[in-house]
Amino acid sequence: MKTEHAAIVLFDGVCLLCNSAVQIILKNDAKNRFALAPLQSDAAKEILLQFPLKKKNMDSILLIEDGKIYDKSTAAIKIGTQLGWKFKWVYLGYLLPLKIRDYLYDRIAQNRYAWFGKRNSCYIPSEKEKSKFL
Repeated sequence: MKTEHAAIVLFDGVCLLCNSAVQIILKNDAKNRFALAPLQSDAAKEILLQFPLKKKNMDSILLIEDGKIYDKSTAAIKIGTQLGWKFKWVYLGYLLPLKIRDYLYDRIAQNRYAWFGKRNSCYIPSEKEKSKFL
């Protein structure tokens, strides 16, 4: 699947926390680096066939960039650091060891529906946003 964007972000389309993160990406991706797709979409399923994942689940945001796939805290940090100067503080996440970062990420992911809520269907982009979605 070809895209003019440098990276692809796959997210849980029914998770309200994930959808909030997508809104932040849409608002701050001034360089138009990211294409987006809900993990539940056919586009995401097709993309994921190209990558051997240890476990394919809906508990992590995924970033595909330069032929590599990143998940959990690493994906979130890599995305955040590319959203402009307002998000440079996200680099501080790298100060924590990966095991601790991912442990914290997993706790949030396991409770995301209870803490933040869930939609009945995936996020539907506006006409203005459609060019960012696969």
